[in-house]
Amino acid sequence: MRALLALSRAIDALSEGVGRIIVWLVLVVSLLSAGNALMRYAFRYSSNAYLEAQWYLFSLIFLLGGAYALKHNAHVRIDLVYGRLSKRTQAWIDLVGTLLFLIPMSLGVIYLSWDWVANAVAIREMSPDVGGLPRWPIKIALPVGFALLALQGLSELIKRLAFLTGHLPDWTPEEEGEVV
Repeated sequence: MRALLALSRAIDALSEGVGRIIVWLVLVVSLLSAGNALMRYAFRYSSNAYLEAQWYLFSLIFLLGGAYALKHNAHVRIDLVYGRLSKRTQAWIDLVGTLLFLIPMSLGVIYLSWDWVANAVAIREMSPDVGGLPRWPIKIALPVGFALLALQGLSELIKRLAFLTGHLPDWTPEEEGEVV
């Protein structure tokens, strides 16, 4: 179990590192959006590349931020019943949900997107819009994001198992205040 917990800590560190980058991407996409709006309304200048860059950055935030959100327990959850259950029951629900849904769905998305992404990379897919950006780099984020999510799911699975077997006192993230 010690080796599995070390693996879990390594995965958590990876998710944390990617999450820190994502935080900066939020700032970049906000500035880009504001700059794009300013250029469009103040100077009557617009560019498909600016619009697509906004979409691409938002996609990166969403796809790569999932593992970070899972690590910090900041994902969407219906807490009506779950929050009233014992920690042990919550751990079992998380364990079963991760094994039956999260990891298989993540691996399924990776598998189903692989040919689509490989084809986009092979043909160096470009935006069909005039002045648009290459599409193939952003398509790579789909399997990468779901791979990060699957890895973080594995980390959460290890923590629940360690808790249920008495090797870990608790699996919930430390109280850090707001997730940033």
